Amino acid sequence: QLVESGGGLVQAGGSLRLSCVASRRTFSRYAMGWFRQAPGKEREFVAGVVWSEGFAYYRDSVKGRFTISRDYAKNTVYLQMNSLKPEDTAVYYCADQAEPGTEYDYWGQGTQVTVSS
Repeated sequence: QLVESGGGLVQAGGSLRLSCVASRRTFSRYAMGWFRQAPGKEREFVAGVVWSEGFAYYRDSVKGRFTISRDYAKNTVYLQMNSLKPEDTAVYYCADQAEPGTEYDYWGQGTQVTVSS
């Protein structure tokens, strides 16, 4: 089970920090990721982190603005979002990937992020 929090309404240029607490045991996890879905659009990958190594990767449009991190002891992944833009408005989901190259198979319920211009 994954539970996200931290969404909200923010003005353009502002910041938010999303959190996702996972109940799944870490030894069965390869990576965790953040995805988002805006109204009328398909869900898209935002950022991911390899759980054991902490290696992070991002979609191009958020590089330099968003930072994904994980707290191994708390079984939690974070997404620090800075310099937010109206086009970042979406429901953000965290997800769990058991093995590299496989689908993310556990998903949270999502948290709304709204960026006003």
